[in-house]
Amino acid sequence: MSRPDRSTRALHQALPPALRDAVDDFAEHLSRVRNRSAHTVRAYVTDLVSLLDHAVRMGCVDLADLDLSVLRSWLARQRTTGAARTSLARRAASARAFSAWAHRAGLLPADVGAALASPRAHRELPTVLRADQAAALVEAPARRASLGTAPPATPRPGEAPTRQAPLGTAPPATPRPGEAPTRQAPLGTAPRSGAAEDTATVAVPLRDRVLLELLYATGVRVSEVCGLDVGDVDHARRVIRVFGKGGRERSVPYGVPAQRALDDWLRQGRPGLLGSHSGDALLLGARGGRLNPTTARQIVGGYAEAAGLPRTSPHGLRHSAATHLLEGGADLRAVQELLGHSSLASTQIYTHVSVERLRAAYRQAHPRA
Repeated sequence: MSRPDRSTRALHQALPPALRDAVDDFAEHLSRVRNRSAHTVRAYVTDLVSLLDHAVRMGCVDLADLDLSVLRSWLARQRTTGAARTSLARRAASARAFSAWAHRAGLLPADVGAALASPRAHRELPTVLRADQAAALVEAPARRASLGTAPPATPRPGEAPTRQAPLGTAPPATPRPGEAPTRQAPLGTAPRSGAAEDTATVAVPLRDRVLLELLYATGVRVSEVCGLDVGDVDHARRVIRVFGKGGRERSVPYGVPAQRALDDWLRQGRPGLLGSHSGDALLLGARGGRLNPTTARQIVGGYAEAAGLPRTSPHGLRHSAATHLLEGGADLRAVQELLGHSSLASTQIYTHVSVERLRAAYRQAHPRA
């Protein structure tokens, strides 16, 4: 079973053996048969343990005792404790998935979750950058490199933001008598010295540039871009091979600016960060390992903040890429394929974004709006 949090593990251990085995078998099914990510399996397991704990409290001693009234009671209890509509919708989906699997496996006499309704999740329109803002963001590393500065790192939740030195200046470190002031390492790098520091100073902006270019040019997820290997890039056709959710493979094209960034990174940047544990990873972190999605999010947020842009994440660049494709006349099915959405409904939200922009332009420009 995937490793849920401590409270879920405690509830799991307190379940009757038959229910506990059902949870473990369902997690195995999600992981090995459905090829779900560890994060998805952990979310489903957390929901299922909560459901079965509630069922035991209602007097269910065996899985066959689980019925629709128990499922509804569980969701109602979740709502009274303040769960959001999106959380309730996800938990209802978890219950339906488990019920369908348990019925097929012969653990339930009927698929009791098939009739379980759930509140419609409220989907907020994603925040997207304008085309000129997206261009300013992806070009920010080149401008920063020419000035010899690094963008401010985005603080983690709960941390106070660090005070940044003015543009083009170093923090006011006081050197000892006769010593030269130390150079500051770029964002995402570990402290280095001498030639290694100079190499990192050149390599990191090139890495950041290709990261931003690929995220915006292709609209891929941050986990997908960090998972790219050197061999996944087809330079001749200008496409990358991406393995998305559920292990689904797709080919995504990119443009000339991203190709230039890739060429510069592979020639002048990646060799400077290459280490014994780099493997075939395309994008590397400060210590030579594969770039971590958390670090990638900090890089995107840092450059957006430094450029004076709205708060942006890799997923925000994905939203922006999809919206700009549709506004430029791309077919919705083509955008679905590029983004790797299994359902067209997931892609249709971007048409709503475009309609909202059209309404805003209408209200601003039409004399009788």
